[in-house]
Amino acid sequence: MSKVLVVMGSDSDLEQIAAAWKVLGELGIAYEVRVASAHRTPDVVHELAVNARSRGFSVVIAAAGIAAHLAGVFASLTTLPIVALPVAGGTLGGIDALLSSTQMPPGVPIASVGIGGAKNAGLFAAAILGASDPVIAARLEGYRKQMQAKVIEADTRVRETTKLV
Repeated sequence: MSKVLVVMGSDSDLEQIAAAWKVLGELGIAYEVRVASAHRTPDVVHELAVNARSRGFSVVIAAAGIAAHLAGVFASLTTLPIVALPVAGGTLGGIDALLSSTQMPPGVPIASVGIGGAKNAGLFAAAILGASDPVIAARLEGYRKQMQAKVIEADTRVRETTKLV
């Protein structure tokens, strides 16, 4: 069974990141959530990264703000897909975290969602897993159909309440 490792640099970011594992849970995907800082607990990050595959993880979501080196450090230590989740905060409101996440050197790639894009990080991790797991792919398809139905329902409601008389 594939699992997703969700790692955050600080528990102060917990609320911004929770949507990632909530959507994983909705899709029936196993996950583990950890706090580990690339700068303050590098040994913990190293241990998590080098052992992630042997512990059954297939994707890592790395959430961090400010310098946001967590995803890059993970990518330097494992060949698992890494999804960076830039967290809003600091004096630049997350722009620094976004740039740190997207400006990786050649040969050490990561994917990145937008600032505060926790739900998309979870959905992207699900899509990665779904590429080789038809059950997860079907669940993700069902999730998208539910989103589509909500938009169609909203469109109908808005059109009916805003008709010209």
